[in-house]
Amino acid sequence: MKRARLIYNPSSGREEMRRLLPDVLHRLDRGGIETSCFATSGEGDATREAAHAVARGYDIIIAAGGDGTLNEVVNGMAGKDNLPPLGLFPLGTTNDFARAMGIPKKWEEYCDLVIQNHTRPIDVGKANDRYFINIAGGGSLTELTYEVPSRLKTMIGQLAYYMKGIEKVASLSPTELVIKAEGRAQLHGEFMLFLIANSNSIGGFERLAPGARIDDGMLDVIAVKKCNLGEFLRLLTLALRGEHFSDPHVVYFKTKRMEVTSPGRVQLNLDGELGGELPGLFEILPSNLRIFCKEIGM
Repeated sequence: MKRARLIYNPSSGREEMRRLLPDVLHRLDRGGIETSCFATSGEGDATREAAHAVARGYDIIIAAGGDGTLNEVVNGMAGKDNLPPLGLFPLGTTNDFARAMGIPKKWEEYCDLVIQNHTRPIDVGKANDRYFINIAGGGSLTELTYEVPSRLKTMIGQLAYYMKGIEKVASLSPTELVIKAEGRAQLHGEFMLFLIANSNSIGGFERLAPGARIDDGMLDVIAVKKCNLGEFLRLLTLALRGEHFSDPHVVYFKTKRMEVTSPGRVQLNLDGELGGELPGLFEILPSNLRIFCKEIGM
């Protein structure tokens, strides 16, 4: 019988995993997977427990929660050798990565994917000494995901992000950045934000980086040059339709490695969580993890 370690955030998704846990454990056990659980209670808990699970030789690690919980689990696993496959029950507000991977919303269906051992290799991004699985970025607008109180997200879901976003857009200001990417000329100027995508689903936008692939060994980079509020709002409407690459304020390219610096203080967003500050060295770790999911064309 295989051994799995399920690491879950008890407050995610209106505390849904608390209610589902007995049924999930029963279904996995019937499928030949003996599963023990760990409930997080604070920042860093999921990272420490995932690293502990790898060291103890678990056959499977499963994260249950939002993008932040997933990011912590990935940080406890990535970069190590002989890693077990990773599962994910998406219970957060946006669930960007789960959407990109086509992970089923029905827990029964996902349990069966794990039991049947349907996995695929995926790339992992590295930002300085931390890891991200879906998105990295910097700039004032990227701060809203980790500034929204977790209790508010539990209560009203994605509306909490919209409320914070309206507040942020009204006070947007550019930041001086120097971007050095492998295979490209250096960029130096004022930017509203930069995003580094590992998949095509970012902040609920599925057309923001339509060319991003989770297994192509590349990072997709989008940087928005200095613009006024009206121009920025126009860009947002274009992004909803996937037409923003034609706008002169948008810089887009693919790379395996890049460095971003700034004379000012710029915080980093990694999978929706605070990820330190610039300077940042970003690189891709090809096929570093395997994840349970259906076969989809990405």
